[in-house]
Amino acid sequence: MGSAVLVVAALFGMYQFAEGGCSGGRCCQGTDFTCVTTDWRMDRVYGTCYCDERCLKTKDCCFDYPTECPAQLCVVSEWSHWSGCAQHCQPSFRVRRRSVERLPQNSGQACPRLEEQAGCMEYQDRQGQFCTSVQAFITTMEYSKGRTHDFFCMEFKMESLTPQCMVENRPYTRWMQYLREGYSVCVACQPPAMNNHSRSCQGDVPEAYGDELLHWQAAGSPPCRGTWKKVQRLQHCSCPQVHSFIFI
Repeated sequence: MGSAVLVVAALFGMYQFAEGGCSGGRCCQGTDFTCVTTDWRMDRVYGTCYCDERCLKTKDCCFDYPTECPAQLCVVSEWSHWSGCAQHCQPSFRVRRRSVERLPQNSGQACPRLEEQAGCMEYQDRQGQFCTSVQAFITTMEYSKGRTHDFFCMEFKMESLTPQCMVENRPYTRWMQYLREGYSVCVACQPPAMNNHSRSCQGDVPEAYGDELLHWQAAGSPPCRGTWKKVQRLQHCSCPQVHSFIFI
């Protein structure tokens, strides 16, 4: 009899049994077998119940877990400004980041991605000289966010593209999957591709080249490239979002 009492006492000490569900701040992160009490469970069974995050999966939470331990979502800061291109005079990447201001708690939604990459192009070298032999490089219109001017837009008809465009699945290259032969696409001209003095654009061509096949390449994936024909110059891009791009 004495040994049985000792065993029961040890178990009570280990699991810290107490009445009252999760009240009193009994909310634990992750899996915690000591975060336990005796009360009604969420499935209306009276007995051992838990107040740790895992109880939502094991279905043994105390009845008041949702109110005493409400889920707190991850909170992140605003995106930083885009960095400069990693390299000059060739397709490269720029980066922006954000930081975690509050970690998720009580099975709150996990934090989103804290870093994004986007294709970019610097048209001047480190000495300030303009690059030579630069072809048309494009990226998704999504990465024009934060730019204040949409100077003008070119409409092209896609004539051909490589199969690699269709299989890209990295976070910053998924936009390439929307490229299709025969589709019309809009390509905005904005800095740094825009030359403010001549009002010309890197990647654009004179009207005389309208009937010729022109070459383009997707920034961020050199194997994704193709040809298109110039259709017209627009004041503003009017294509669907998934078929709107920018020269870089």
